[in-house]
Amino acid sequence: MKWKVLAASLAMVLGTTAAQAAVSADQVQTFTLANGMKFIVLESHGIPNANMYTFWKVGSRNEAPGITGLSHFFEHMMFNGSKNFGPKMFDRTMEAKGGSNNAYTSTDLTVYQDWFPATSLETIFTLESDRIAHLSIDPKMVASERGVVLSERSTGLENSNMRLLREEVNSVAFMAHPYSWSVIGNESDIKAWTQQDLETYFRTYYAPNNAVSVIVGDVKADEVKKLATKYFGAIPKRALPPAVRTVEPPQTGERRVFVTKESATSANLSIAYKIPQAGNPDYYALEVLQSLLADGKTSRLYKALVEQQLATQVSANSLDGFDPGLLYLSAVAAAKVEPATLEKALLAEVDKLVKDGVTAEELQKVKNQKLVNLYREQETINGKAQQLGNYEVFFGDYKKMFDAPAAYEKLTPADIQAVAAKYLKKSQRTVGVLAAKED
Repeated sequence: MKWKVLAASLAMVLGTTAAQAAVSADQVQTFTLANGMKFIVLESHGIPNANMYTFWKVGSRNEAPGITGLSHFFEHMMFNGSKNFGPKMFDRTMEAKGGSNNAYTSTDLTVYQDWFPATSLETIFTLESDRIAHLSIDPKMVASERGVVLSERSTGLENSNMRLLREEVNSVAFMAHPYSWSVIGNESDIKAWTQQDLETYFRTYYAPNNAVSVIVGDVKADEVKKLATKYFGAIPKRALPPAVRTVEPPQTGERRVFVTKESATSANLSIAYKIPQAGNPDYYALEVLQSLLADGKTSRLYKALVEQQLATQVSANSLDGFDPGLLYLSAVAAAKVEPATLEKALLAEVDKLVKDGVTAEELQKVKNQKLVNLYREQETINGKAQQLGNYEVFFGDYKKMFDAPAAYEKLTPADIQAVAAKYLKKSQRTVGVLAAKED
């Protein structure tokens, strides 16, 4: 009886949240310029603001030994001058119009995010088109930003035990595929990039037909198309970048890596399992699986590790990718807990899930959480833009975003147990341990 009341309450929350989000596929409009640049537009007039998220299909998977880190480096360089806007003027011009921005680079994408009053839309198009058509790759700015990235790399590794461990795990889990190196790049490569490397990379990947731009907010689709044609239409189309041809060979046994770090005060554990690319039929079941294992205080790993004082924190995560990737199950050991003890307890929970599956109540709870989060993201123009862009680039069509609720809802306990058995195998895992250096 108690569960029925809880389920009914969650259903009411879902219904209310969905109504507030009120996004449907027929509200979204698209167009593609003659040069191949695609635009997705969603008019949302609740507040007088808008955003522009531009998804460039370039990330660390497009690099090669010798030029690792270039995708992330251009995330920096894109703010350091173009034909009509000098260094730092991109930010200053946008801020003067009431806007702000950010950007991120992943293994597969580089995404530039602009937020602004809707009245500043033309200014944003001016800024964005100028740095695509006429980016300045000035050697002085390159030297300056090279130093910034080197500092970012060393500081990031010094401050994050799990990040250092994750790098090592990736390098062992992938023997051939470019997912083996970090997004920020190898130190020796960062120091050795040439001017020619930079110019060739930008010309190859920052072509308009290698991008998808999403505009959401208090705009009119006709006006967006008019401005897109005016400012981006004249940028030449180029040959599509070369495809990533390397396919990771099948893993045939458990791999292990051990890392030491002087400043580590407790052991860190990360166990990574091979999983398929985004858009695979098992995608939603795997999303639910990782939430069952480590999302929140009622998750399996939290109860088995944190509540039993074996770990201070647990997590499970994976990244959407164009190619098969990894599902990470991670934990930080509690004081005086040996890595082997923590690993044994974590793997026992994985084996239990594979053997016994999950209950209908447990699954329904996570499905409700997934749906609430999905709709909650759609309540903001930023969440809408991010979701539309992610589905367009990773699933091949933004419309598949609207299939997600049904995809989650139809999952059964048998589906979750099946993907657990299929992917959480010893032969498909890489175990990483980080611990303090011994005297």
